[in-house]
Amino acid sequence: MKLCGDIGGTKVLLGIVEEATDDTAPPWRLQKRFTCADYTNFAPLLGDFLAEAQAAGIHGMEISGGCLAVAGPVDADGQRAHLTNLPWLIDAVALAATFGLGRLHLVNDFVAAAAGIAVLAPQDIVDLQAGEPLERDVRIIVGAGTGLGVAALVCTDALSTLNAQLSIQDSRLKTPCWHILHGEGGHCGFAPADQQQADLWAFLHERAPTGRVTAEQVISGPGLLTIYDFLCSRQPVDQPDPRQAENIAAALTQLAETQPNSLARQAVDLFCAAYGAFAGDMAMTYMARGGVYIAGGIAARILPLLRSGPFLNAFNAKVEHRELALRMPLRVITDPLLGLRGAASLATTASNH
Repeated sequence: MKLCGDIGGTKVLLGIVEEATDDTAPPWRLQKRFTCADYTNFAPLLGDFLAEAQAAGIHGMEISGGCLAVAGPVDADGQRAHLTNLPWLIDAVALAATFGLGRLHLVNDFVAAAAGIAVLAPQDIVDLQAGEPLERDVRIIVGAGTGLGVAALVCTDALSTLNAQLSIQDSRLKTPCWHILHGEGGHCGFAPADQQQADLWAFLHERAPTGRVTAEQVISGPGLLTIYDFLCSRQPVDQPDPRQAENIAAALTQLAETQPNSLARQAVDLFCAAYGAFAGDMAMTYMARGGVYIAGGIAARILPLLRSGPFLNAFNAKVEHRELALRMPLRVITDPLLGLRGAASLATTASNH
């Protein structure tokens, strides 16, 4: 059995899977969701999960390693990572020794998200733009949540060397394998597309500790709240104020959907315009004719507004390359377990190399 995890800035998903013997998704033995705010570091959280596993009849000695996907850059040896939006250090060697597990491997969370695409069910993918897909061309995945992540998949036909632990097999496409290119694209600079976005940039610039405004500061859950704060500094606040709700992001998006004249709707529209432009920029950077996948809980929550609002227009607003952007398939992933499924796929794939 393998331990797998999707460790974000707000929540952690952990699971234990049987080792797959073919290209199908491995069967789950246990899954559990945790809230990051309930823990000061990852080790106590993992301890609680393994205690539940033992109570369910799964013992540590039966777990022969695994893969943990983390929201932050991972050291070159895949053994240590600092989370970007939490003061957590995750040391795979120390965790394996403490809990008597086999070798654990760390990957960036969007490496796992990219790997998860291959095991998605058709109903977990919603088309925003059919495009003209070239099945062996580059795919990218972009997702806004607590942060903003990006990864690319390149068919190994185009690669001269492979990194086995970051390669996956997609049996549905009947291609060899896909190599995952990871990075921290969400931390590139935010590029305003109009005067309102330029004013938002200035609003953020005044408050940024370093003076630098990144895409993630706008295109993320905290970014959506910042956009609303920006608009509230210029216009009357919605009543009741969604910022007083227990789940602010959910209250904002619900108000945006039900009240098209609300400030919340303006905030979500601005968010979607920035999100679509960023996804389109990443698509052009990688020439993603194989498909652009939008992941993260926010996209699934505001799917109707992604269909009808400024997201798609901003994605395709590439001036002389608009026709090229229109040929790129654009899809939303609605499965909340995408990263965990990808980590499971990587854990079981790595064990077979």
